[in-house]
Amino acid sequence: MRIGVAIRLLTAPGGRWPLPTWDDIREQAVVAEDTGFDRVVIEDALSWPLEDITGGAWESVSLLGGLAEATSTIGLAHSVINAPYRAPGLIAKIAETLDEMSDGRFVLGLGAGNTPDADYTAFGIPADPRFSRFAESLEIIHDLLRYGRSTFEGRFHTTQDAQMVLRGPSGEGPPIVVAAGGERMKRLAARFADEWNWWVSNEEDVERITDHLDDLERACDEVGRDPATLGRSLDVYAAALGDGDQTDEDIARKLLSLGDLGFAEVRCYLDRQRTHADTIASIRAMSPVIEHVHAG
Repeated sequence: MRIGVAIRLLTAPGGRWPLPTWDDIREQAVVAEDTGFDRVVIEDALSWPLEDITGGAWESVSLLGGLAEATSTIGLAHSVINAPYRAPGLIAKIAETLDEMSDGRFVLGLGAGNTPDADYTAFGIPADPRFSRFAESLEIIHDLLRYGRSTFEGRFHTTQDAQMVLRGPSGEGPPIVVAAGGERMKRLAARFADEWNWWVSNEEDVERITDHLDDLERACDEVGRDPATLGRSLDVYAAALGDGDQTDEDIARKLLSLGDLGFAEVRCYLDRQRTHADTIASIRAMSPVIEHVHAG
């Protein structure tokens, strides 16, 4: 099983969430690579309204380009790209470029958009109806990356013989990962994705994950796909692993139990730290867990 770590970008004024500078983000990725993580993922958000203030984040595509240069072996991905932010043709070009810059280490994670509605309104980005927009976007992105061209006439997006002239290392674009919780989204993943992704934020979510997997099997059947050909990854928040008394072996055992369900990769969201130094320490502290997970 592969194990990744999420680098958090969201910050809030007043010290509630620490501001991640570029130097901090780069060091966290380099330390994650040195510690043995297989992948680093980052968030994609413009702002995040809270009760009394608004949080924000750096632009994630630019950051991943920098991380591609700062690292050499670790895989790179967005937890998901927030699809409404960018036109589908642009997302395909971004994916191909990051694939080239990282020498094939980039994975394209895509989602229909999970930031608060106020985020889209504030920046003037049309986002609804969320599913229909995403369905069109995903089909265009898939065709551009896999076939190198797209002609598509939709309600929200159109292309006219759009071509991907420059191709990255694989020649067919990076793997496409779709985050999907609902039945319609799972069918899209079954049609167009190389991998399905979801997340668990507490132990109750872990207990319900088999329901998602059953839905995914049905989605594959409905579109005529062998479920074994669709990869699976899971974003795991710290609370989903239990309380602070867990040993390294306990944490690894819980992660490996997800592998028994068919997940080939887990991405760990460590507890949000107050300082950059604390975050670095938390990443390094995962070394024994990584060893246990890799050993199986």
